Amino acid sequence: MKTLPLIAILISTLFLQACVHKIVTVPAKVAYKTTKGVVKGTVAVGKAIIPGSSDDEDEDDKKKK
Repeated sequence: MKTLPLIAILISTLFLQACVHKIVTVPAKVAYKTTKGVVKGTVAVGKAIIPGSSDDEDEDDKKKK
């Protein structure tokens, strides 16, 4: 008779582990995607603002030839 409650407890803990895994990983994925977008935007703005990028040097080399 005592094996049935033990089996029920083991099964419920397995289901709860899946829920905890979802609760932890979903916010982490959202934070990663958001941070990745912000970094890409910051890099694009930095490249637009900083004068004398390597693209300008390539164009100057082509004009000299």
